[in-house]
Amino acid sequence: MSPSSICISDLTMNSVHSQSSCGNTGSFSLDPEFVASYAEAKPPFGFNGLGEIVYRRTYSRLKVDGMREQWFETIERVVNGTFRRQQEWAERNALGWDACEAQCKAQIMYDKIFTMKFLPPGRGLWAMGSPLTEERRLFAALNNCAFVSTSKMWDIDGARPSKPFVFLMDAAMLGVGVGFDTRGAEAANAQNILVGNPHSANTRTVTYTVPDSREGWVESTGLLIDSYLAYDHVNYEFDYSQVRAAGLPIKGFGGVTSGPEPLRELHQLIRHMLDKHIDQPLSVTAIVDLMNLIGKCVVSGNVRRTAEIAFGDPHDPEYVDLKNYDVNPHRAAFGWTSNNSVFATVGMDYSDISRRVQKNGEPGFQWMENARRYGRMGEENTRDTRIEGANPCNEQCLESYELCCLVETFPANHDSLNDYLETLESALLYAKTVTLLPTHWPETNRVMLRNRRIGTSVSGVAQFITRHGINELRTWLDTAYARVQEIDTHISELFCVPKSVKTTSVKPSGTVSLLAGATPGMHYPESRFCIRRVRVSKNSDILPALDEAGYFIEEDVVDKSSMVVEIPVDHGEGVRGLRDVSMWEQLALAALLQKYWSDNQVSCTITFDPASEGPQLCNALDYYQYQLKGVSFLPRMDYGAFPQMPYEAIDEATYNKMAANIKSESQLHLVHDFEKRDAEAERFCSNDACTI
Repeated sequence: MSPSSICISDLTMNSVHSQSSCGNTGSFSLDPEFVASYAEAKPPFGFNGLGEIVYRRTYSRLKVDGMREQWFETIERVVNGTFRRQQEWAERNALGWDACEAQCKAQIMYDKIFTMKFLPPGRGLWAMGSPLTEERRLFAALNNCAFVSTSKMWDIDGARPSKPFVFLMDAAMLGVGVGFDTRGAEAANAQNILVGNPHSANTRTVTYTVPDSREGWVESTGLLIDSYLAYDHVNYEFDYSQVRAAGLPIKGFGGVTSGPEPLRELHQLIRHMLDKHIDQPLSVTAIVDLMNLIGKCVVSGNVRRTAEIAFGDPHDPEYVDLKNYDVNPHRAAFGWTSNNSVFATVGMDYSDISRRVQKNGEPGFQWMENARRYGRMGEENTRDTRIEGANPCNEQCLESYELCCLVETFPANHDSLNDYLETLESALLYAKTVTLLPTHWPETNRVMLRNRRIGTSVSGVAQFITRHGINELRTWLDTAYARVQEIDTHISELFCVPKSVKTTSVKPSGTVSLLAGATPGMHYPESRFCIRRVRVSKNSDILPALDEAGYFIEEDVVDKSSMVVEIPVDHGEGVRGLRDVSMWEQLALAALLQKYWSDNQVSCTITFDPASEGPQLCNALDYYQYQLKGVSFLPRMDYGAFPQMPYEAIDEATYNKMAANIKSESQLHLVHDFEKRDAEAERFCSNDACTI
């Protein structure tokens, strides 16, 4: 069934259609017959079944009948949720709601997602249309990432000094990755604000019983931080008796509870750290320690995942030495919870800091003057001058407390440029819809209502270049960017909201690109051929189907409740491995994407050879500081083999042997999975470089 032909027919006969003929006259729903037409279709999951396995593990939610969703049902949930939010907006603002047009657009969006021409972010595949958004209205969970500045944490406006830390913890527990800066230390020194002593004889003691909820964990941590930083010091003691024991399912979020111990440990570590700062201004180290300790707590013994990035002064020895564990041995236990970058300035001397990068890849670089001045590089943009930092993967510069929603498009999955331009309509419609939805943070809503920032990303860039060449990529991106602006204007007028301050990005991608069989973002794979290992619960009903299909399966050497499935992956004929793509070529590709596509940023982690290319880092930064807004580097290291590595490079003969064992007509997509544990969603804009 072709949704586009249905829509053309509907729109042509609009004058004779009653509203009921276009679907439910109440809350929006896709035409059931339309959805049913996809039930037996085989989804085009990528990489020899890897995409399907990742989907089952990460995005296939439990239905009310106890079975897991299949792909056509997940899309139905997501699209219905998207258009119901549009309907709510239109009706609440008395804008009018055209049910026929909505049904048409929804069917087109459904087909574009089913065929992997674009995908909502992992957060959207997991949460949109679920009880988390339909009933609990936690719309913040639909966003990938955020940023918060500590620069105003001391302002006398009724806000608590703990506010940036509380925001990061709350967002992280919703799966949103957060960037932060260290400017609060500068403010504390300038205003001579000292860390207080809640243990002094004249402070009162209050016992706070921690509720068994995300809000309870966040509030208790904020109270503890404020007992040191606020003007009215209170000595808090905590009662953890209401927090559930470890190992119970987490409703709505997937995974299992960690018990009260991670929170108890967080409180103890915060006390221990802040006690050492009593009667001193809060330091750069203390700010990053607090954020990192919170991140470690949220990880909760690998039950959850989160992402953080810290931004600091490149000329501050205290900051740039934070990951030098010879200087800061206490940080080895939690310093890994954030990537650290510096606010670089165009024209600075990169010689010292590039030597640090050569050793371990950090810090990364963010040129805020480029981000504030330009949309696409070279195109002046004066609408976005209030940005203060970026998200953990550094593809979105953001104001403080701002969130971002990113959608992922796959140019290589399209037959023509016109086909891709049509896909962009659905992709932007999804992303713009998310900007209509309020969060539970007023300061976030004030920014997002004004900016309506979105990030329309491209993945599979390496595959597109291999098939069509750089010049064709440039042509597609430049043409598509102009089309994005036209679409944004149309959708903004439809919803009666401002045009988005910026619209396009290149995210690093994570599991979403695996679904579509695409290389992540702008990055080349480690090798054309590889083994990708995925962990699947022993209770999953897809294991027998995987065994029947011919995949090699063995017991997890670490987690005895899981099995490890080996999937042979071919990234495509002619696609080069990363060892064949120089540091300079990767930088040139990032600059091309920043010039012709991304008006936000390009998330680029440049892999380099420490011996041959490491000494050239300073020169590379000198040249590309004028062409990029941000960049990070990763030294290529031979870490050696260890059991059940996630990726293992193999040769073509090994790949062919493994692939020959897999039945080409696997019925995996028809298997009904009765595993009772809900899918544990991808957090934020995850990839291996920015998750912890």
